[in-house]
Amino acid sequence: MVVKELVRVPPDRFGTKLEETIMDILKRGYEYRGRQEGGYEGKLQPELGTILAVTKVLDIEEGRVIPGDGAAYHPTTFEMLVFKPELHEIVDAEVVEVREFGAFVRFAHFDGLVHVSQLTDDFIVYDKKRGALIGKETRRVLEPGDRVRARIVAVSLDPEKVTNTKINLTMRQPGLGKFEWIEEDKKKKEKGE
Repeated sequence: MVVKELVRVPPDRFGTKLEETIMDILKRGYEYRGRQEGGYEGKLQPELGTILAVTKVLDIEEGRVIPGDGAAYHPTTFEMLVFKPELHEIVDAEVVEVREFGAFVRFAHFDGLVHVSQLTDDFIVYDKKRGALIGKETRRVLEPGDRVRARIVAVSLDPEKVTNTKINLTMRQPGLGKFEWIEEDKKKKEKGE
């Protein structure tokens, strides 16, 4: 995604290579008068999603100094890599935590929940000692570290407090689930079972 922003270069950064300085400001930012300037990477913006990386500075226009500030303000065009989870999107994720009520999975910079009712058609039992969810009939096990494929069924992004961001997923559809389960199901289908 290409974006154009006014980038503030503080006086203490004058004399450095402008493109490197602006790239650093765009990536990491700095504090100015009690607020954060720049520093896009890792931030969540509802219209864009999470900014994963600022990848390239395309153009830096001539800067202007504002009286009383002393910094140079440069209109800058740059590219960034973003990810915004969309409703019904299929994502590959890693199970990071298992609880009685479901599994928390991580993809990109997001954590989502696959509720036990959305894991499989099987009755699910929580094994507290093992920290795993187990299918009563199939004996299929889901535990931290497992790789899964799931579909997003609900999204609520909160840029002010990322912990309030909620993403719910399902694995109860063909082609979804733990990668090993998907392969098992594929082989069964090929054999005509």
